[in-house]
Amino acid sequence: MSFSFDTKNELCRLPVQRRCCAQAEAYGILLYCHTFSSSEVRIITENPNFAARLPRLFQRAFDLRFDRQPDLSRGEAGKTVFQITKREKLDHIIDLLGYDPRQSLALHINFAMVEEECCRASFLRGCFFAGGSITDPAKRYHLELTGSHLQASRELEVLLRESGYPPKSVTRNGSVVTYFKQSDQIEDFLTLIGAPSAALRIMSTKVEKGIRNSVNRRLNCDSANLDKAVEAAQSQGAAIRKLEAAGRLKALPDKLQETAALRLAHPELSLSELAETFDPPVTKSCLNHRLRKLLELAERL
Repeated sequence: MSFSFDTKNELCRLPVQRRCCAQAEAYGILLYCHTFSSSEVRIITENPNFAARLPRLFQRAFDLRFDRQPDLSRGEAGKTVFQITKREKLDHIIDLLGYDPRQSLALHINFAMVEEECCRASFLRGCFFAGGSITDPAKRYHLELTGSHLQASRELEVLLRESGYPPKSVTRNGSVVTYFKQSDQIEDFLTLIGAPSAALRIMSTKVEKGIRNSVNRRLNCDSANLDKAVEAAQSQGAAIRKLEAAGRLKALPDKLQETAALRLAHPELSLSELAETFDPPVTKSCLNHRLRKLLELAERL
């Protein structure tokens, strides 16, 4: 199952209670479904839980049944179609949503239907049911609502901005896509419409990504530091051998001779580890000073 499918299943578990919220949710579905006109309502879905929710929702919202709906008792997979074509039912829906059945249906959002916070959340849930999709957060953060009605899509963007979720939009294949790419906006939107588990899953995925990236940065940093230490040890060893070949090493002070001998004996050790091999141990700063002195003497040859 996809993350989008699981999210809609979570939303389907929400009860259909208040009539105003049921109408608002059905309104969102109608604006973003396959067809909503003065001559037909057609809703197509492949989600069996959403298909089971639709008859209950429309009964509660509009007190009517679909003229055509699948036999859900068979449990058949694939697309299911819900349809209303009877004129009196369509006029009833159009009238309840605040349009005039006698005029041509120019779809836009009736903001009076979404004044209450609960109704606004239900309306957005309906939009997501019919036209929404969300990408698996393990891949990327992306939630979109795709609708074919330009004016309604523009007004949805205004509604989302007023609710504190500023989206972006683009036209794709004749449809308007309203989308979010910020994980925190997607989390807040899902929580608002009633999918907190999906929001928590995004949060946990984000935390896992952050830990993984932090570990990778640490490993890369450790690897880079190790490379630098190896290069420094090789340069120091080369300088010491150069001094030895020139017969200059034995003329150096005892502390520099001891440092040269231990560096050649332990080329794999870091400065801190090499400092511990002295008897008595020296500080890292002291050892670094001695090695720099050996490098300077070798460069003068």
